[in-house]
Amino acid sequence: MTCTYSPEAYVFGSEENHDLLEAETNELLHFGHNFPAPQGGSYWLDDSGNPDLTQSIHTWITCRMAHVYSLGFLHGEPGAAELVDKAIAGLRGPLHDDENGGWYPSISADGSTHETGKVCYAHAFVILAATSAKLIGRPGSDELLEEALATYDKHFWDDEIGLAVDTWNTEFTKLDSYRGINANMHTTEAFLAVADVTGNEEHRERAGRIIDHVVGWASNNSWRIPEHFTADWQPDLECNHDKPDDQFKPYGATPGHGIEWARLITQYALSSKQRSEEGKQQLIEAAENLFTQALSDAWNAEGTIGLAYTTDWNGKPVVTDRMHWTLAESVNTSATLATVTGKQVYKDWYAIFWKYIDEYLIDHENGSWFHQLNKDNEVIGTVWPGKSDLYHATQCTLIPRLDPAVSVAPAMKANPNA
Repeated sequence: MTCTYSPEAYVFGSEENHDLLEAETNELLHFGHNFPAPQGGSYWLDDSGNPDLTQSIHTWITCRMAHVYSLGFLHGEPGAAELVDKAIAGLRGPLHDDENGGWYPSISADGSTHETGKVCYAHAFVILAATSAKLIGRPGSDELLEEALATYDKHFWDDEIGLAVDTWNTEFTKLDSYRGINANMHTTEAFLAVADVTGNEEHRERAGRIIDHVVGWASNNSWRIPEHFTADWQPDLECNHDKPDDQFKPYGATPGHGIEWARLITQYALSSKQRSEEGKQQLIEAAENLFTQALSDAWNAEGTIGLAYTTDWNGKPVVTDRMHWTLAESVNTSATLATVTGKQVYKDWYAIFWKYIDEYLIDHENGSWFHQLNKDNEVIGTVWPGKSDLYHATQCTLIPRLDPAVSVAPAMKANPNA
């Protein structure tokens, strides 16, 4: 693997880095134009950016693409508005359960069958997609957001504890006993976006309630966040011990999630209208602890460069594959903490991450990023074949240029020339 950009292009805040970010934003947005399915929704994209018809049309991927091309619209990407509309058509059409309400996790590529169950993860992304589409004024987005929030409130948000439940059956009559923190992370992201776009501060403070739980669990567990829980929210630290590379429920700690949470915690701390200055500073310190522990455990694990996917509860790597999204989130968080704290260490990490991305993850021949590498940084596809969507990579070309207190889409709208 070779680098395309000069070392100056990795330097946080430099003109050369701005040029890198701009070039990568444009390339990624161009790569994904073939995502729409004829009936609406987003195909899973293959290595060349074409639909992979062996994969289902997923609600979460459709939402991510609606969100990404809403960002694309704000960035001036030609045709972005129409692409958002095609994703929204899938959410208001075949991916929607007209009988029971809510959204199916996925439908088959031809739209003839649907996956059973109703999952919080997908519904959080519906909220994010609808919020971003509303921000740019797309038809049907107001109605979509209204329904998404109502469905979420009715079935997923547990206001008594201040967390979201995870999985129902299709009819919303039987709730699974599993509780998960990943869906709550994307709920936090979605709630912050709703607050920023609509002005409804209740959703920001709901995000804060989730964050308080996460910080509490992490601080009592050496800053490694428990991912899986029982029905009464007791950490299930041995969940999937026999299937450690599960796509959505891997065993152990996920350092990339610790890093991703660190940025969301910081965004909330900066934007909360209810926290004291001391409380905000404590949250930012928690974010720094999460970032530091994740990299201490997982960076250059097993003697090769990159970030290990998972570790055990002592910080020993378990799944040493390198997932592209973990580096994207590492860029986002290092940029955020560099801006907020001014500390050089975060600027140094930012440069390290971009060098790695340039050398190993960007597909300089076919476009987008490789989604999964092994510990020797060879491209594989055991968990993430192809290049399913653009969400993580695109956001990490934008967030370093934007206000860290504001969700990415409204931050772009407020500062279109960033």
